[in-house]
Amino acid sequence: MPDSPFCCCFNGQKSDDEPADRDPVLLVSGIAGSILHSKKKNFFGFESRVWVRLLLADFEFRKEIWSLYNPETGYVESLDDSIEIVVPEDDYGLYAIDILDPALWVKILHLTEVYHFHDMIDMLVECGYKKGTTLFGHGYDFRQSNRIDKAMDGLKAKLETAYEASGGRKVNLISHSMGGLLVTCFMYLHNDVFTKYVNKWITIATPFQGAPGCVNDSLLTGLQFVDGFKSFFFVSRWSMHQLVVECPSIYEMLPNPWFKWKKQPEILVWRSKSEEGGETSVVLESYGPTDSMTLFEEALKHNELDYGGKKFALPFNFSILKWANGTRQILNSAQLPKGIAFYNIYGISNDTPLDVCYGTQDSPIEEMSEICHTLPQYSYVDGDGTVPAESAKRQYKATAKLQNNILASIYA
Repeated sequence: MPDSPFCCCFNGQKSDDEPADRDPVLLVSGIAGSILHSKKKNFFGFESRVWVRLLLADFEFRKEIWSLYNPETGYVESLDDSIEIVVPEDDYGLYAIDILDPALWVKILHLTEVYHFHDMIDMLVECGYKKGTTLFGHGYDFRQSNRIDKAMDGLKAKLETAYEASGGRKVNLISHSMGGLLVTCFMYLHNDVFTKYVNKWITIATPFQGAPGCVNDSLLTGLQFVDGFKSFFFVSRWSMHQLVVECPSIYEMLPNPWFKWKKQPEILVWRSKSEEGGETSVVLESYGPTDSMTLFEEALKHNELDYGGKKFALPFNFSILKWANGTRQILNSAQLPKGIAFYNIYGISNDTPLDVCYGTQDSPIEEMSEICHTLPQYSYVDGDGTVPAESAKRQYKATAKLQNNILASIYA
């Protein structure tokens, strides 16, 4: 196979060197990029895969993964209190981020839509990396905040394991998408550990300033990972919507209101307004990154789900927003430690959503709650199809004094 840029970057050459002579690599997945298991809390602790699965996907998703945010702990907790959501650690953490539905029939049909880090893992093994010695994976519960203790502790443990298994060699991190935000939070909150264990950090398609069009719409109408006929075999857009409204990780990818965007991201709504005398007019309303919170509140105020015969209100969650604003301060202030090489890979030349619009001049929105059942129209900028290129770029400017002050304000 041709020389891999990762092999060259890490070790200067691709050869038949012994695996122990290579710096260890730790792969960190992004949003929805980890297998999740439902584990019974009883003595036997039976586990079953609930994400990703292509058979009974929507049914199992609603039953096992639908969750509520607990503002007292900061964690998202499943509505079924007899289970917990866990990430399998098989194959040194690589299993959870390899093929996201590892069913035999998926492999036979080669359904590459669920092949996540699979090709990269194969490539690195061919380059001479050895699982458990110089190659590791880190999946995590992507519903949770990117700075929650369990996520930070998990990444720390993986770094320590990779460092020790390779004989005390520093680790080369490769993160994808939201995984880059998790690494950024870890770098900020555990700067000494990051400096001790990390040699190089490569991040791919990370929404450092948010993913405006996609995330704004996901909070209003949900997410659809596959289109057309295949969508009937996967989690529905509405089912995903009822999850993401309670996910801190999604709120943490809202557009950064302090970033100097080339064009400020907007949510546009064609509204029908009643005038005096019974007449109506149609106006185009615009909401930027800050005032869009009032739109979310109004559109989601009647949102609810039925679980086990009980009704659960799922409005826009201001407790999560407060937590996410603390995460945004960390992301804005993170500083790369001296001596660590950073490589930022991001996509361009693809239409990428920035603004999202609901309703039309001929068919306007009357009640804001209608937005949740309206398909969006996007305006696009340059990027990879999800993350605008300007959001994926990164500069580190924070000082140690600023870091300490912000930490004090967040945890005060």
